[in-house]
Amino acid sequence: MDLKTLKRAIDQIADEKGIDPKKILEAIESSIAAAYKKEYEKKGEIIRAKFDVKTGALKFWQIKTVVDETTVRMPDENETEATEIPEKEMRHTDTQDFSGEVVLPRYNPDRHILLPEAKEIKKGVALGEELEFPLETREEFGRIAAQTAKQVILQKLRDAERESVLEEFKNRGGEIVSGVVQRFDRGNVTVELGRATGILFSSEGIPGEHYKPGDRMKFYVLAIQEESRIPGIILSRAHPKFVSQLFALEVPEIADGTVQIKAIAREPGNRTKIAVFSSQEGVDPVGACVGQRGTRVMAVSNELGQEKVDIIEWSEDPAKFIGSALSPAEVRRVEILDRREARVFIDENQLSLAIGKGGQNVRLAARLTGWKIDVRSTTKPEEVQAEGIAENETVASPETKSEEE
Repeated sequence: MDLKTLKRAIDQIADEKGIDPKKILEAIESSIAAAYKKEYEKKGEIIRAKFDVKTGALKFWQIKTVVDETTVRMPDENETEATEIPEKEMRHTDTQDFSGEVVLPRYNPDRHILLPEAKEIKKGVALGEELEFPLETREEFGRIAAQTAKQVILQKLRDAERESVLEEFKNRGGEIVSGVVQRFDRGNVTVELGRATGILFSSEGIPGEHYKPGDRMKFYVLAIQEESRIPGIILSRAHPKFVSQLFALEVPEIADGTVQIKAIAREPGNRTKIAVFSSQEGVDPVGACVGQRGTRVMAVSNELGQEKVDIIEWSEDPAKFIGSALSPAEVRRVEILDRREARVFIDENQLSLAIGKGGQNVRLAARLTGWKIDVRSTTKPEEVQAEGIAENETVASPETKSEEE
């Protein structure tokens, strides 16, 4: 065996797929063990192989688990050696019958060794311990065994690559990643994220936004789908925290914690309201997010497809906070009622701004503050305005918002 070529191949695969070289060597050993078992041993046996990269030497062992009558079910007198043992009973694990009761696995001499016998081989051996029995070294395998080895190594490499991708992305939930649009299929967008593939479901896209293959865009990592054969990175551009993370990229004061985004209310593709607060005296949170000549907020708006973004200052005073949340309208007076309800009085010429098209502005303000808001005119305080009432929908901070969803 050309060891130099094999070593180069292992290093090349490790670099290309981001897999630990030890994992690749384990895959090679598993594939050789599978070929050995296919060619020379019984179906029920557990075979392990050890390959020495420095010398090219191969060693094989049969593995048996130490058991007794409490951990396995001994065969009945009516069961002969020729009785076929189901695959699930070959493994040293409990199974369940149709009634749901735990049934011990059947004793299998190819996989198990009884405790008294094991003690004769190794003193102090314990139940559940594995014993190794050396096998004759073989280096010649038939076509079927070689095909088995190929299937095993490919599967092991796929599993190792999957684990590597998951390891890379498992702690990146809630972050923004950059990806290239691959294809658009039935409303869902497939995105290339380097070694991983991301999925943007139609419900997580910005309404009215168009995606073309080759476009590079930013996405919010919503979740990691670990159950599928290929790790899926669930992406979003509609999630409220996508906006907060974009601001964190554009506003250093948010990135370093000087300015905090206390709440977000968003209707993707149309409008977003964010409430910001500064923990440091002398720092204007709204001005920091807007930037000189509006450059910072414009950069975020451009990434969102010209979605309008209102930035207001958060306040512990409900009346002040609610008044600011209805910007760009100018509020005259806020009356705080029971059950987190507020009645807001505004000049007649500002009503349309306060309510917004289809009630959008007051609706977002209610979601942002968590208060039910009733917008009324200062000249007709008893008259209920059309679309001027918005129910309170509590919107927590971006951190807790993502946990709730």
